[in-house]
Amino acid sequence: MKVEWKERLESLRLKSLRELFGVEKPIIGMIHLWPLPGAPGYTGYGMDFIIERALEDAHALVEGGVNGLIVENMWDLPYFVGDDVPPEEMTAQAVVARKVVEAVDVPVGINVVHNGGVVTLAIAVASGAKFIRVCLLTGARVWDTGEFDHGCAARLLRKRKELGAEHIKILADVDKKHSVAFPGIDLATHIEWTEFYLADALIISGKMTGSAPDLEKVKRARELSHRPILIGSGATEENIADFLRYADGAIVGTTFKVDGIAENPVDVERVKRFMEVVNKRVLRA
Repeated sequence: MKVEWKERLESLRLKSLRELFGVEKPIIGMIHLWPLPGAPGYTGYGMDFIIERALEDAHALVEGGVNGLIVENMWDLPYFVGDDVPPEEMTAQAVVARKVVEAVDVPVGINVVHNGGVVTLAIAVASGAKFIRVCLLTGARVWDTGEFDHGCAARLLRKRKELGAEHIKILADVDKKHSVAFPGIDLATHIEWTEFYLADALIISGKMTGSAPDLEKVKRARELSHRPILIGSGATEENIADFLRYADGAIVGTTFKVDGIAENPVDVERVKRFMEVVNKRVLRA
C-alpha cells in the first residue's frame, strides 16, 4: 500500500552520494575558516581577509580534485552549542560561504560546531549551499566544552520545510568526535535513530579532529546502516583505501593542510596525492 506522505519524505532523500557529488565515492574538502568576529582568536583583520583565505583554500581543494567542499567555523574556539551560536559569527560565516559557492563548481556544504542545527541550515539557505553536516541530529551527548546536548531533528526538519529548503541534504554524524554519548546510546542505536529521522547520509569519525575512526567501527557501521556512509575525520593517503572498502566517501581536512597541521592553509600537492590514491587504488580497483 502506498502512503503518500511517507513516499514524499523518502523521495527527498539521497539514494546515493553520486546524486549530489557526481561520483561514486566523493571526497569532500574542508574549508576551516579563520576565527570569525566575536571569537577569541579574532584580532580585527576583517571580513575581506577571512574571505581571501577561504577562497585560497577553496581553489586549492578544487584544483587538487575534490568533489565537494564544506565551509566550517573550525577556529571559533571554544565552541558554542546549538542555537547559542552568536549572530556575529553566524552572519560572517554566511557571507564567506556565499563567496565560496560563487567561486567553485562543486557542491558546497555548511557545518557549524558544535551542532549548529537550525543555524547551519540558515547559513546554507543564505549562502546557496546544497547540504549541511549536522553533528547531532538525534540522541544525546556531552561535548568537550562540557555542555550536555541533544538531537535537533524535530526543529531542523520543520524549519527546512518552512523555508522551502528541502533540497538541502543532511549529512549527519553518529558517535560524533569531540563528545561522548549519553550512557546506553551505542553505535547501533545512534545509527538506527539517525536513519529514522531522515538523514541522507551518516558520518563516522574518530575521537578528535584529525583522528581516524577504528576500521572495525566503520565496518560495523556499514553492516548496520542502510544509508551512505562518510568518514568524518582522520583520512590519510595511507588509510583511505581501507576506509573506502566500507565507506562511500570521506570528509577530509587536516590531511590536506601544509605539513598536515589543521590550522595551516591547504596544500594543493597534498590534495593531488590523496586524490591520486583514491582514483587509482580505490575507484579503479
